Amino acid sequence: MRRQGPAGVPSPMSRKSESRKLGAPIARALPERWLPWLVPVLIALITFAAFLPALQNQFVNWDDKDNFLDNPHYRGLGWTHLRWMWTTHLGHYIPLTWMTLGLDYLLWGMNPVGYHLTNLLLHAANAVVFFFVVRRLLARALPSPSEHGYALAVSSGVAALVFAIHPLRVESVAWVTERRDVLSGLFYLVAILLYLRACERGARGRGWYWLSVAVFGCALLSKSMVVNLPVVLLILDVYPLRRLGGAVGWWSEPARRVYVEKIPFVLLAAAASAVALMAQLSHNTMVSVVQLSALGRLALSVYGLSFYLWKTVAPVNLSPLYELPPTVNPWAPPFLLSYGLVVAITALVLALRRPLPGLLAAWVAYVVVLLPVLGIFQSGPQIAADRYTYLASLGWAILVSAGVLSHWRRRPFLFTGLAACVLFGLGILTWNQVQVWRDSEKLWTHALATYPKSSIAENNLGNVRADQSKLAEAIEHYRQALDINPEHASAHYNLGNVLAQQGKLAEASEHHRQALRLKPDYADAHNNLGNVLAQQGMLAEASEQYQRALQIRPDDADAHNNLGNALAQQGKLSEAVDHYQQALKIKPDFAKAASNLGSALAQQGKLSEAVEHYRRALKIKPDFAEALNDLGNALARQGQLAGAIDHYRQALKIKPDFAKAASNLGLALAQQGKLAEVVEHSRRAKDAGPSQKGKKVE
Repeated sequence: MRRQGPAGVPSPMSRKSESRKLGAPIARALPERWLPWLVPVLIALITFAAFLPALQNQFVNWDDKDNFLDNPHYRGLGWTHLRWMWTTHLGHYIPLTWMTLGLDYLLWGMNPVGYHLTNLLLHAANAVVFFFVVRRLLARALPSPSEHGYALAVSSGVAALVFAIHPLRVESVAWVTERRDVLSGLFYLVAILLYLRACERGARGRGWYWLSVAVFGCALLSKSMVVNLPVVLLILDVYPLRRLGGAVGWWSEPARRVYVEKIPFVLLAAAASAVALMAQLSHNTMVSVVQLSALGRLALSVYGLSFYLWKTVAPVNLSPLYELPPTVNPWAPPFLLSYGLVVAITALVLALRRPLPGLLAAWVAYVVVLLPVLGIFQSGPQIAADRYTYLASLGWAILVSAGVLSHWRRRPFLFTGLAACVLFGLGILTWNQVQVWRDSEKLWTHALATYPKSSIAENNLGNVRADQSKLAEAIEHYRQALDINPEHASAHYNLGNVLAQQGKLAEASEHHRQALRLKPDYADAHNNLGNVLAQQGMLAEASEQYQRALQIRPDDADAHNNLGNALAQQGKLSEAVDHYQQALKIKPDFAKAASNLGSALAQQGKLSEAVEHYRRALKIKPDFAEALNDLGNALARQGQLAGAIDHYRQALKIKPDFAKAASNLGLALAQQGKLAEVVEHSRRAKDAGPSQKGKKVE
């Protein structure tokens, strides 16, 4: 019999018991209410932590140089920058990606930490959005709503982390050039999430549907590889949404509505595919049928499917470059093994299509997403690339979460612990792989350690050594590259550049000509061959090479400047001035072109204009000793000896062995009657004289 207090009031003990009974469901409800939001926060934090070393990474000489370091066009969001972003492509039409990079420049200048931070934040956002996508898909696949809750949230979180911190993601996140991966991935995942929302709301979801179409358009403007989304949405309509096939059928009225829904997506994808193809063809990145047969393309495609699967399961020995061999033998053992593996997986998936429909959906989506970057449409020097798995891996991550969810009730702690161990291992591998991208030297040293027979890696490591002024080591790497692939035009070109620096002009000229034989439209090779010829005194031939470079690339500021130099040395000052002005129009911060323009104007007797351009050059580059000397000459000719002497002294302070500046200073001092100082600077000019020999034409 329950004890009661006075007037039938329950005793204090009974009140405590009821309070505990009422409090238990409330205590359980609080975590369940907060769990859907706590898990995404943890996903973002773990993703950020795994990629944290990326914030110490630099730009690398693997497209970053061309895209950012040598490209002034993206630096800002003014009208001229936006016009360039929306009307130009460098093999890819990615205007929205360029806009985010322009914003980075406004915020960070050329500090790489800001660019890497943006990549990392976008990737963390992708992981969070993917969590919500997986939760919705698993909820549709579950047989009953009772399985929602902790298990669904944790399983979806596992999927998001398997995707986010897998080492195959490193290339897309730690390489600034691949901003297009993480940005297009964000729009892609948001488009799917909005589409799922539209499907849930039925006739009331039209707004969500059109918003999904618009976001898909943004994804296409970030990277065209996302053209596969219409097919992926159809796969989701079959399973787990069950809007196609099964009881609905394939051509019933509801099924036809599903097909009609895809028309806007397909039209956008078709337009983006046409633009992407034109961009690829204009940059000659597509491998021709002569170079790679239809059977070879099929072999590469099947190899890619098996390669990415293997690297997903065993993400070790990852490399920034898996170089396409010079010849592809479709009957080589690696290709034969790939054929067998792909056929076996396809047969297994088909056999299990009824009990495990998600397996078939994941396999078909995997093939569809990878199709544009498989060997059928071979583009570039790689047989495979880690970055291509960024979206293709999503289906496998969902399957992992489905496995965790299906075993949750039987052994929750075992499978949660196993998932935690796998995620911890992936995180460690990712942390280490991110550091491979620290700088160009570490990147290509790692690439050669992983795959020693890579001519491109040898060439790029040679570039690193050349930038470090280790010319002998650079030459060794270039020669190694040519031993592996004698048809490597860039290695011939770079070897020619280093030989020219060593004064071996005849040998340098030969390698530049070899590069042009292999790649006739190689603008840089024409330009630098012109430099070598100019150093040999063959100014007419040098001018011809500069002109060919400009025919190929009219906006090449260096070629305009070099052609101006050659013309000026031939006495064609008016033409030289035109080319210097063109160089400055293309590249306003080109200090050498401004200084050279000043010299040409000075030779024409236009001293006031010359002084103006020398000052412009020095504003761009205050430690430009040659411009200081030439400005001193112009001022001396104007009778401003004090100003001239001051600039000669500044030039010698920057460059103490500058013979011309020492000589000019001596002459100016002599005109002022300071004979003791004249003797001293004449001696310095004599001692410094030999250092001026063999000056490279800029």
